[in-house]
Amino acid sequence: MKKKIKLGTRGSQLALWQANWVKSEIEKRTPGLEVEIVKIKTTGDKILDVPLAKVGGKGLFVKEIEEALLDKRIDLAVHSMKDVPTDFPKGLHLAAITEREDPRDALIISQKSKVKSQKFKDLHQGAIVGTSSLRRSSQILNIRPDLKISQLRGNLNTRLKKLDEGQFDAIILAAAGVKRLGWADRITEYLPPDVSLPAIGQGALGIETRIDDQEINKLVLFFDHPATSIAVRAERALLKRLEGGCQVPIAAHGEVKGNNLNLIGLVASTDGKKVIKDSVSGTTDKAEALGIELAEKLLKMGAWDILKEVYNVAPPMQGGAG
Repeated sequence: MKKKIKLGTRGSQLALWQANWVKSEIEKRTPGLEVEIVKIKTTGDKILDVPLAKVGGKGLFVKEIEEALLDKRIDLAVHSMKDVPTDFPKGLHLAAITEREDPRDALIISQKSKVKSQKFKDLHQGAIVGTSSLRRSSQILNIRPDLKISQLRGNLNTRLKKLDEGQFDAIILAAAGVKRLGWADRITEYLPPDVSLPAIGQGALGIETRIDDQEINKLVLFFDHPATSIAVRAERALLKRLEGGCQVPIAAHGEVKGNNLNLIGLVASTDGKKVIKDSVSGTTDKAEALGIELAEKLLKMGAWDILKEVYNVAPPMQGGAG
């Protein structure tokens, strides 16, 4: 076994939290092994003044990290699963999917807002809501077309700072990241799936490695959480069939209970006026087939008409910050 391995990650506060957690878990289980964290700046990190949906391209938050894996500058990489493309470069794969944190979206209302109650339904008419995700904004506008959606980019602490400065009445973030960084007390409401269905893979981390690196693959196998892996693989199968990425208004969430998997999926127009939603259930050994089955149901219900309009603005891509 090597005495030192290199783990690639983005340099954001949340990405470094995730990488350090992976590092500590590996070192705890493998005494004498040192894990060095290598920070890599991705395309998505460099482009902060343009909505990601308009940038185009695949794997905006993983491409440069995957290149480092292929070049053997790093031995493994950790990603937020919602950023991981459904197709991998030749020679790379997901070696493990970690147990999911809270998959829901979280609403954080500004203390300067006129809202007396800390609930989404009580946001005043015309309230400015910040989000970087078409998936979130389309679902929110479907329920509250009176709200004004404003682009919100940057790391979590930057987004919270913008809220505190009064640029928004409320912002919507992934609950998992907020909780991992110890800011759960800022969350004013966890949005239920019937208000905001989560992004594919939201709350889970993915460990990416080279397929032929048996030593590393064996090392990280303990991270794989069977129930989370089954649910996320079903969600990703739906996403792949719909040719979508995180910056397209597609959502899905799988739940495993015993040997059964229930999967809910959604496609929405960017203005929120059209929302197509359905679900499927089946045994866990058919996870990916269930994802494809649900995608086909959504397509028959008119999802492709919606997606065609979206792709005219933002070509199909994989990965993002949704």
